[in-house]
Amino acid sequence: MMEKSRRSFLKVAGIAAIGLGAAPAMNFAALDSNGPALPVKKKNENALHAKRWGMVIHIDKVTDKIAKKISNACHIQHNVPDFTHEVDTQKFPDIRPVNPDQEIKWLWKEKFHYAFPDKGDEFLAEKFEHLPFMVLCNHCKDAPCVQACPTQATFSREDGIVLMDFHRCIGCRFCMAACPYGSRSFNFRDPRPFIAQIDPDFPVRSKGVVEKCNLCAERLAKGELPHCVEASEGALVVGDLEDPESEVRKLLKEHYSIRRKQSLGTEPSVYYIV
Repeated sequence: MMEKSRRSFLKVAGIAAIGLGAAPAMNFAALDSNGPALPVKKKNENALHAKRWGMVIHIDKVTDKIAKKISNACHIQHNVPDFTHEVDTQKFPDIRPVNPDQEIKWLWKEKFHYAFPDKGDEFLAEKFEHLPFMVLCNHCKDAPCVQACPTQATFSREDGIVLMDFHRCIGCRFCMAACPYGSRSFNFRDPRPFIAQIDPDFPVRSKGVVEKCNLCAERLAKGELPHCVEASEGALVVGDLEDPESEVRKLLKEHYSIRRKQSLGTEPSVYYIV
C-alpha cells in the first residue's frame, strides 16, 4: 500500500510540475467559493498549423554569410551557449577551461561528405565540396530518439515536430546514441556563463540536460515563422508536407531533392534541393 501511495503521489506531483511549467500558456482563474478553478488553455487564432511540418533547404542559396546568419538567429533566440563568448569571471569565478568537443549546436553547417556520407561519389560535382550544408534535427516521422527515451522527455507531436521536455530529461543520453544525425547536444556544464544575453522568453537549460532544434514550435504557436527561416533570405522554407498545395510540396515537385541517411527508414522531414 505504501508503494502504491508513493507512486500515486509522484504521478500527481509530475502532472502538477508540468502544469506549473506551462503556466505562461495558461489562464489561471482566482479562487472562488467552490475552490480553485481549473487552468484554461488560451488558443491563438493566428497560430500556424500543419498535419506534418517539414523544411526545404535551397543548397544554392546558402552562402557562408547566410549560414552564419541562420545559425546565429537560432542560437541567440534559444539561449544556446557560445563557448567563444568571453566569460565574466567576476560573476562566474569558478569557470573551467572549455572543451570544444562539448559544443552545443541546434543548427550548423557541414560539408557534403559529412552531411551525406551515403551519397559520396568519386567524381562529385565541385560545387558540393564548397557549399555549406545546414543541418539540424530532422524531425523524423519515425524518430529513433523518441523510442530510446526512457522518460518521454523526447516526444513527437501530432504535427510531426519532435520536441523535448527539459524538465523530464534525466541526462541518460540514450536519445543521442539513437539519433543517426548527431543533432543533439548534452550540457556537460552550466550554459549560463557562455550566453551573452539571456532571452527571457525561452528557458535556459541546466547542466545534465540534452537539447536540440524544436523547429521554433513556440513561434509557430504565435503565427510566426522559425527564426532560421526568417534569417535565411529565402533559402529555408517550412510548410505542411501532407498538403499538396503548400509551398514545400510545390518546391519538391519542381526540384530534385535529397534527405540525410534516408536508407535508415527514419523518414526525415528536412529536404535539400540540389
